[in-house]
Amino acid sequence: MDEIASVTPCEDGPLLLRGNFTLTTQDGEVIDPGRRTVALCRCGRSAIKPFCDGTHKVVGFHAPSAPTSGRPIASD
Repeated sequence: MDEIASVTPCEDGPLLLRGNFTLTTQDGEVIDPGRRTVALCRCGRSAIKPFCDGTHKVVGFHAPSAPTSGRPIASD
């Protein structure tokens, strides 16, 4: 059974990506995640980007798990 991919923002931490997904570079090259659940860096300081290495704890990164305001209106 194909499990739908999900993304879970962790408070003050990474984005957890679970399920059936393909991770690619902006040029379309596939990045092998090595597993079905990965933690993606959200603080920008990881030494193994795009994956999280826990640096967010050391640098004091803060971000909520849920949106803090409404989404911006898309312009076409």
